[in-house]
Amino acid sequence: MSNEKQFDAAEEVRDMSFDRRPSKVDFNHLEKVTTNTPEWNDLRDDAMRAEENEKSMGLMDSLRNYPKAVFWSVAISLCIIMEGYDTQVLGNVIALSEFRQKFGFDTGAEGDARYQLTAAWQTAVTQAPTIGCFFGIFISSWAQDRWGYRRTLQIALVFLTGVIFIVFFAVNVQMLFVGELLCGLPWGAFSSSAVSYASDVTPIPLRGYLTTYINLCWIIGQMIGAGILRKVTTLPGANAYRIPFAVQWFWPIPLFILVTLAPESPWFLVRAGRLAEAKRVVERLSKKGEKVDSDATVAMMVRTNQLEIDHETGSTYADCFKGVDRRRTEIACVVWMCQQLCGMVFCGSPTYFFLQAGLKQENAFSLNLGITGIAFVGTVASWITLTIMGRRPPFVVGMACMCALMWVIGGLSWPADSGGGGAWAQAGLVMLFVFIYDFTIGPLTYCVVGEVSSTRLRSKTVGLARNAYNIIGICAGILNTYMINATEWNLKGRAAFVWGGTSLICTIWCYFRLPEMKGRSYRELDLLFERRVPARQFKHTIIDEYEEQ
Repeated sequence: MSNEKQFDAAEEVRDMSFDRRPSKVDFNHLEKVTTNTPEWNDLRDDAMRAEENEKSMGLMDSLRNYPKAVFWSVAISLCIIMEGYDTQVLGNVIALSEFRQKFGFDTGAEGDARYQLTAAWQTAVTQAPTIGCFFGIFISSWAQDRWGYRRTLQIALVFLTGVIFIVFFAVNVQMLFVGELLCGLPWGAFSSSAVSYASDVTPIPLRGYLTTYINLCWIIGQMIGAGILRKVTTLPGANAYRIPFAVQWFWPIPLFILVTLAPESPWFLVRAGRLAEAKRVVERLSKKGEKVDSDATVAMMVRTNQLEIDHETGSTYADCFKGVDRRRTEIACVVWMCQQLCGMVFCGSPTYFFLQAGLKQENAFSLNLGITGIAFVGTVASWITLTIMGRRPPFVVGMACMCALMWVIGGLSWPADSGGGGAWAQAGLVMLFVFIYDFTIGPLTYCVVGEVSSTRLRSKTVGLARNAYNIIGICAGILNTYMINATEWNLKGRAAFVWGGTSLICTIWCYFRLPEMKGRSYRELDLLFERRVPARQFKHTIIDEYEEQ
């Protein structure tokens, strides 16, 4: 058989898996359907057909049929680059001697260690965006349910453009703190909107890739930040730290244009009762043809939304802690907390630690830039394990490996005190740790959080989970700062023992509580949680397409 005939035969086999019957319900002339309306049975048939068609798509089929959904998900996720960039800059700018000289005090020591921030102000400056992000998430979650993702992001970008002026022109550490605190408010909108939007607009086969891509955007931001910090180490005076702050003005305008042109989430429109508009958005997100029926796709969303209403799923923060949604909120919160408790707060901003371990400033920033490159490679490689293994196995194994590395890094702290190979060995293990993190739990957390919540509570659950991450991040950041600060506890690498203990607890939780959600529709996930299926049995439990109770 010729190659052309083989290709045609393969296409025919794939096409046979798609049900192309015409939709029975036309949402151009229908704005409300419930289980009590005459159209419900027809809608359910359309919904089942759309769900099976979506699940039967392979990766290439999904890319061919939803190219615009991929583009807009990628575009909205670019907002995370700013958050990743600032995390990198704020976490490592304290290693610049010019920054410490401007905002710190004279310790009387020799060389780069002469000027230091007090532990209190070092903590305040590095944690200010996180505190702002905490409140920004609650504000943005309310705004998302009221106005949608597009309007929320537009307001956040305009606000950010203005408050960057405070950071750039800061004349003392107090003014810098206020500026970073205000910058955190729109970053809260970015961190919660990107996950929810990617989960809403992409089909089942692409959901994992485009939610984990958010972690790649975070890393791209960190790479840019690390590269700029490496370049400014030789600049004299205030430019050494003001240039990294000024770069933040580059993002808002192009991102505002993309957000303005992007379609709204069809799930948001369904929840708002704007079904005809939801249909137009689905048509805009998909490729015109026979494989994506916009009416049937909207019917699938309506059916899932109604199923959650029938199961008494509300739309408030209190509802996140009621019934089966309490378990879903727990999973979302704890997997994001794992990102902090695994030891990433220790390894994620390593420049200051490297300096305290005895490495020169130039070498420390070079290693920091190399670590962001490793993180990029790890995230891209995670798409392979995501395809083959799903979510649960690489997450659990990754936690176990990072737990072991924390104990080894801590054990090397005594040889590192004498200089030489010990400090470099720790640096090498930190780089390995970052690779494992971004190969496993780093990107997979976005995927798990985006999938585990009910559709009616998605923005609230994502917001709560991200704030759980922020709260643990603040506490862990304060603790880590005091542990490694040269003027406080000065534990250096021995601080890794603390994170070795917390990562062990997280590993045990993941084994017993983290379910496998690969390939499941949101309706199936609703029913699995309603059945209270144990986490280790999620993968093999069968859900009938007609099942609704």
